[in-house]
Amino acid sequence: MRNCIRSAFRQNLQLRGAWSQNYLQRPGEGALKNVTLIPGVGIGPEITNSVRTVFEALHVPIKFDVLDNFNFENDDSKKQLRKNECILLGVMTEKNQKYTDNYKFYKYLDLYANITFAFSFEGITQRHHNTDIVVIRENTEGEYSGVEHEVYPGVVESIKVTTKQASLRIAEYAFEFAHLSGRKKVTAVHKANIMKLVDGLFLQACREVAQRYSFIKYEEMIIDNCCMQLVKNPTQFDVMVMPNLYGSIVQNVVAGITGGVGMAAGASIGKDHALFSQGCRHTGRDIAGKNVVNPSAMLVSSTLLLRHLGLPNFADQICRAVQHTIQDKNIKTKDIGGNATTDQFTSEVIKSLGR
Repeated sequence: MRNCIRSAFRQNLQLRGAWSQNYLQRPGEGALKNVTLIPGVGIGPEITNSVRTVFEALHVPIKFDVLDNFNFENDDSKKQLRKNECILLGVMTEKNQKYTDNYKFYKYLDLYANITFAFSFEGITQRHHNTDIVVIRENTEGEYSGVEHEVYPGVVESIKVTTKQASLRIAEYAFEFAHLSGRKKVTAVHKANIMKLVDGLFLQACREVAQRYSFIKYEEMIIDNCCMQLVKNPTQFDVMVMPNLYGSIVQNVVAGITGGVGMAAGASIGKDHALFSQGCRHTGRDIAGKNVVNPSAMLVSSTLLLRHLGLPNFADQICRAVQHTIQDKNIKTKDIGGNATTDQFTSEVIKSLGR
């Protein structure tokens, strides 16, 4: 349980404190809190249903405003997005053009910091032990700026946008997160040896911020070497900060070495809104609707939501229940070496509440 607590469960107000020094004062635990819920597509409805079932069993004081048929191109849907500060998201992607590009969604809410937690979880067989990594990804620009065009038949350009303002903002978030979480090192991941201007600007911003946090070790690593080092020796990393595309890659690598997509919790943080979802944005269409998906990552992400809203007691109970289910009851879904269904896993988590 130690690694779980340090990686995600212990974060308490760190997520909230790092993204805004002026967050709203919230009522006590007894007050009902409204949260927007977007089940989405693929495995999204199943993993969010697991969270809802656990919340109901624990009588968590949250009311979900459910957007079942969310369509970003619909003005009504976009208005609903801004209604509540917090959003719980299953999986969102394009499906028959109904769901628009992810980058527009995150940019619309200015969810500039995407965080993925990857840690060794007792009870799951892994190649590496004592891994405890937080990947912080700039979430609004880079290769995912959405600026593409055909300059000549058969010749297409995709513009990578990097700004000093966004680079400073994500670097400041990473170092403040490390400071508030008691972490010792920040690694900036880049490809400035080739993309000297865009990634050079990102590194310049990271170096400026690093000077203000002299008590935190700072290092830089090229993305190629970073991926090799992660597979070879992931325990050398602590907090990692990087542009958008590299973050998408590294998030999946760290998830893979610590149990897979079903074990990596995540959040996307902005000044006015906070979104909680799995750390990796996989639709899982091949397993959707088969009652085999692992809801652990979504359950852990929901505890980050609870801590963010000032409900740590409920978060602690769910954390312990997930850990007990996997480690002591040995109830696991197929992706982590077991045969339990999604419903069976969720039921065991509920039975373990209050331990």
